[in-house]
Amino acid sequence: MIRNEQKIISEKEQEYPFTAYATMEYFLDKLKLLNYEKEFLSEVKLKPIHKYYFVVPKNSGEQFYLFSVLAAWLIKKIGKHFETPQEYDDPNSTIEKIIKEAKELGMQVDFSSNKLKQGVGDQVVNILDYLANVAIQKQQVVLEKPQLSEEMEEETEIIDDESELNLDKVEEEMIAAYSDDSDEENVFQLDNFKTAKQPLHEINPQNNVDEESWKLEVERVLPLLKITIKNESRDWRAHLEQMKAYKNSINETLGPTKTHLEKLHQEISSTLEKIGSREKYLNRELENVMDNYRTLQNQLSQLKDKYKNISTGVAERNRELNTLNDRVESIKHQMEERGSSMTDGTPLVNIKKSIAKLRAEITDMDVRIGVLECLLLQSKIGEEKQLANAIDHLVSVY
Repeated sequence: MIRNEQKIISEKEQEYPFTAYATMEYFLDKLKLLNYEKEFLSEVKLKPIHKYYFVVPKNSGEQFYLFSVLAAWLIKKIGKHFETPQEYDDPNSTIEKIIKEAKELGMQVDFSSNKLKQGVGDQVVNILDYLANVAIQKQQVVLEKPQLSEEMEEETEIIDDESELNLDKVEEEMIAAYSDDSDEENVFQLDNFKTAKQPLHEINPQNNVDEESWKLEVERVLPLLKITIKNESRDWRAHLEQMKAYKNSINETLGPTKTHLEKLHQEISSTLEKIGSREKYLNRELENVMDNYRTLQNQLSQLKDKYKNISTGVAERNRELNTLNDRVESIKHQMEERGSSMTDGTPLVNIKKSIAKLRAEITDMDVRIGVLECLLLQSKIGEEKQLANAIDHLVSVY
């Protein structure tokens, strides 16, 4: 059932972009069923959200934080363990955790996680609404029909009675209004007004007022004695009168607006026909020019291709020229070094110095070799003497 509802909502979003507003209103009703005002708002210490909070962008940081905390609370209401996100947590990891829990509950997530970073939008409302539906199913919330109390029925009956003219009540109100004055002679009695057709002496025999003056006074005061009845907004008669008035106004304005719209339709159709005929005329007149333009366009494209090919060849040759220039520069540098070395006598002086140094080193080596040969000869002579002494000693022993 929840998947079918989600599918219907996604299809409606593609057709009608304002479905997120209606979904948000239903979502708030579901939150009230889950008692979020006492459990969630008291824990988070925030104000209640309005019915378009997650639809209209206002403060992305605050809205994303409230979205993540509310989603975590709904997941906990479902019966799963979910850590409450903090303000400084990584939003990507928080979104991945929420989407993972929603997928495990059976929601089809066919959008990227970047759409949830702002904390507003259709995807945010759909995820929260889906979690609220699952939480209501897990909490086993039973929805019953509303039952009107008896007091409300009595009030409606009283209102219906007040919409009609009750002469007894009007008389009581008029007596109460006139009773505030100190002069009791100004009190207006409705019963006396009903018997106004009788002669004045029968109404009040002790009254000495002339009948003609009394009638003139009654005619003067009679327009001021108006009874106004306030129409209740819930009275069906007032709604019926409004509907009749609207219908009459619509019927009155329908004729001229219809004729005006028909004239506009005729004018628009005639202008469209003129535009079509002029377009055809321009197409016929400019057909040769358009053909020439197409041929020139093709030639231009061919020339551009040739220019590209030639420019690529020129670039390659420029690179080769640069390499050859580098080689020529290196050869010139070598020639200059060799010419300077041929005219300079410093190398010959250096060679003579090195030859003298080698000769001195050779003489030193000859002296060292002679000393070493002398030492080696003395060591050999000493060894031969020791060997001869050893042989003589052995011979004497045997």
